Amino acid sequence: MDPAAQHAVVIWPLILFAAAALGLVGLMLGMSYMLGGRHNERLGNQPYESGIKPTGSARMRFSSKFYLVAIIFVLFDLEVVFIFSWAIAAPQLGWSGYEAFISFLFDLTLGLAYAWRIGALDWAPKAPRQFRLHAIESNQRRNLPSEQG
Repeated sequence: MDPAAQHAVVIWPLILFAAAALGLVGLMLGMSYMLGGRHNERLGNQPYESGIKPTGSARMRFSSKFYLVAIIFVLFDLEVVFIFSWAIAAPQLGWSGYEAFISFLFDLTLGLAYAWRIGALDWAPKAPRQFRLHAIESNQRRNLPSEQG
């Protein structure tokens, strides 16, 4: 067989497959255009979200606390992946691997304690009522003369 005939034998299945794929795409697009619903009513063009009518704007602002908590979650979730991989390899790692794991857990605990201490896990600031209650309690602890009379 000459090289041109060999080339034709190898290439014709690829051409047939490409033609079939393009034909199928064209058929699906054409059928959806012909059989698809046609309505331009006001309610038909509204977004549909879990059976609830949309309210408000999609450009709503969220507190940065949501993003901070999400980032902290992803960070600690990845740490769990490292813990599982250590648990699988623990017998081969020996005591040096155990010491490295304990130091890793210690660093992880320090990070969580720091995030907790700076208030990264608090959802909202104290309400004004809580501030008033705190002021009243601190006044009572000081035992001011005006209150003793």
